[in-house]
Formats: sequence, structure tokens, C-alpha cells
Amino acid sequence: MKGAARSIATALLFTVSALPVMAADLDTIAREAILVDAETNTVLFEKNADERMPTSSMSKVATAYMLFERVKEGRISLDDTLPVSERAWKVQGSKMFVELGNNIKVEDLVRGMVIQSGNDACVVLAEGMSGTEEAFAAAMTKRMKELGMSNTNLMNASGMPDPNHYSTARDLSVLARHLIRDFPDHYHYYSELEYTYHGIKQGNRNPLLYRNMGVDGIKTGHTEAAGYGLIASGERDGRRLVLVVNGLPNMQARADESARILEWGWREFDNFTLFKAGETVDSLPVWLGVTPTVPAVVQDQVKITLTHDQKQKMKVSLKADAPVPAPVKKGTRLGTLTIAAPGLETLELPLLAGADVEQLGLFGRMGAALSHFFGGGSGEPAAAPAATPAQ
Repeated sequence: MKGAARSIATALLFTVSALPVMAADLDTIAREAILVDAETNTVLFEKNADERMPTSSMSKVATAYMLFERVKEGRISLDDTLPVSERAWKVQGSKMFVELGNNIKVEDLVRGMVIQSGNDACVVLAEGMSGTEEAFAAAMTKRMKELGMSNTNLMNASGMPDPNHYSTARDLSVLARHLIRDFPDHYHYYSELEYTYHGIKQGNRNPLLYRNMGVDGIKTGHTEAAGYGLIASGERDGRRLVLVVNGLPNMQARADESARILEWGWREFDNFTLFKAGETVDSLPVWLGVTPTVPAVVQDQVKITLTHDQKQKMKVSLKADAPVPAPVKKGTRLGTLTIAAPGLETLELPLLAGADVEQLGLFGRMGAALSHFFGGGSGEPAAAPAATPAQ
């Protein structure tokens, strides 16, 4: 199945909508993939992004999210220690090699989980937070759904194979953006290249960290059923992308395909700020007001992700009923700002009054009416054009 390039305009983070972009196309050998602009939540590319898939060690990002949330809430400290159970000690797969019966510092477990991909570290953390790994997995699944990961079910803390343990590329991209946004003080662990514990030094498995391309996270994954996967994120020229790929045939393909898709996203698209939060889009005439006009403003920043060809063909228009009768209260909706471009889902945003405008007093209203009457008017304010170009 060939992947479709997609683009969305949005003024709010984590708002999802999509429409194919006609200006660019991409394909990948990954079984599942999604590329997202982290700030505008624009889906630049997706392939089977809503298909359920085994997540292998990419599941560890969810475990890290649960831990960082508790640290932020003061329920656990990175300086606390947690005991190693026999279950944690015996767990199979990648390990940080915890010692049975030892008490290990939480921050060491974080590095063991993030850098060394230790399944044993995940079990110690899960048992320390919830008593059992089963209870932790249930709580984690519930929390992930609250974050918007509606097609995710997690049966353990590490991503060990289980037919009921799954997520989607789209859900994992949501998790990645939450991790970066919600815990900026802890995100640095994902860019650390190596960690030594118990005399054993292991390197970070994320291949893109070694390519000097601006990538600073996040997590690899591999099982026989899942294939080779990666949640990657990086920033270039102030623009952060999030990539999820899975189902790749080998480690080299994972590295090369991930790098290629990210480079494509940075090259083909850019972010454009049309209006800042509270910025005046236009001034509308006011009927019988103490001031002749009222500023029409946007409440939130309007930033969109577009190809350069779309930017050249973008049209911005304003639709409002004017003159606006006084009194006008700040925040009152005055009209609609419409943004359109080829291959882009049309975006409509409310335009609000940026200031209060009081009504003229009695004599002022009489004077305005007389002026209008003797000036040849009909006694009613003339209607403004239905749409006024704003660009």
C-alpha cells in the first residue's frame, strides 16, 4: 500500500484533521508509518497509521511517561530506590542487568530503560509504582487512553510479546508529543548515547542519534512479530518532527528509512505563522459607537504547516456583518477568518472583538442619525462586503 502525504492547518496543538497534499508524495517499505509536525500537529505522511501492531520496546515510552508524571506530581523521586524482585531479575530480552534483591536508584532505572532498553528496569519500575506489573499495565492503558491513544492496550511495562499488547503508529506519535511537551526536564535521557551499570556499558540503540541530523530521541523496538521499529524525534531550524515506523526488515533499513522520511519532512514543508494570539486581523466599522471601528482579532496563534507551493497559492479571507452595532463587548464573535490552499482542508476560525466599544449617548446617536439622513442614507447602516481579502 502506498503512503499518502497529508497536511493540516490548525491553531491548536493536538487537533487532528487531514487532507492529501497534492504537491508532494512519498512511499516507504515500513509496514506502518506516520510523520507529524509536533507544533501544528500536521500529519505530513502516513501509511497504515491506524492498524494495530505489536509495539515491542517502543512501549517503554509509555512506562517512562507514567514515571515522569509521578515525579512531576511529587509521588516519587529520581533519588528514591526500588527493590529488584525475582520476576524482574529473571525477565528475558534486553536488560540493564539488575541484581536480585538489590535496591536501585530510580534515575539509574530510567537510564537502564531508556538507553539500555532494559526489560528488567521496566519491571522494577512497574512493581515500584503499582505493586505488580499487571496492575501497572492496566493503569498505564487507562492513562494512555486519557491522552488520546484510543487504539492502545498494554499488557506489560516493557513490550514483551503478548497478543493483547498493541498500539498504532498514530497513537505512538500522540504519546511522543505528550512526552516531549509534558516533561521537557526529563527528555534529555533519550539523547544520551551510552550508560554503564553493573560494569556493563551499553550504547543507545537509536541509530539516528549518531547521524548528526538533529534527532534527540526517542526509542527503538524489535520483536519477530513487530519487525524493526522506531519512534524518532528531532528539531531543525526551530521545527520539531515526530516519526513512528514499524515492520521494517532489519536494523539498517530502520536507520535508513527513518532518516530519509525525516529529511523529506524537513525539506518539503515549513511552518508559517499567519497571526499571533490576539493580533488584529482587520478593523470593522461600528454603528453608533464612541469609536468608529473595533479591532477583529484571533484568540489563538494561527500557525500552519504547508509546502512552499501551497504557501504561494494560499488565500485568507474575512467574512463579517458590518457595521457592527454598538455597544460591542470585548470577546464577542464578529465574523470568521477562512484559510484555504490547494490540497488543504479549509480552516475557519472565529474573529472576536478585541476591545469594548460603548454606544454613543442620546445626542450622539441623534447627531449620527441626522448626519446619515442628510447625507442621503436610508436610515440603516450599509452592509459590509461578505468577504474581504486579508492577504
